[in-house]
Amino acid sequence: MGWYNKRLAKSIWVFHVSASPCNNCDIEILDLLTPMYDIERFGIKLVGSIRHADVLLLSGIINQKVAPKVKKIYDQAPKPCFVVGVGTCPASGCCFKGSYNKTEHLQQVIPIDLFIPGCPPKPENMIQGIVKLVEVLNG
Repeated sequence: MGWYNKRLAKSIWVFHVSASPCNNCDIEILDLLTPMYDIERFGIKLVGSIRHADVLLLSGIINQKVAPKVKKIYDQAPKPCFVVGVGTCPASGCCFKGSYNKTEHLQQVIPIDLFIPGCPPKPENMIQGIVKLVEVLNG
């Protein structure tokens, strides 16, 4: 596991999953790819397949309809796969808290390792969250 963490600290490949979001977080995630923030200079790259990803980036709430699909995507990821919840929705449910359609226990669907709070979180906060993940991995 130690060799994996050292490799991951140099290059993190991220797969983004939109689980019933309002799309505010998704817009901020796309800002990370613009020349202003350019996260690829840190070795962080968005990939198009979960089978190539080290980190699963989750935005939005997980409702009853999306939960099995998110679980299936997580199961296809190479292990260990770290899950980062972006925004207030994965952390607390935000304005959807108490909704009849929201999954009550998010951790029962997939384990989330890190939450980046905010509605929507600023790109700087997302970069800081990924840096904290790298620090944890490096021990």
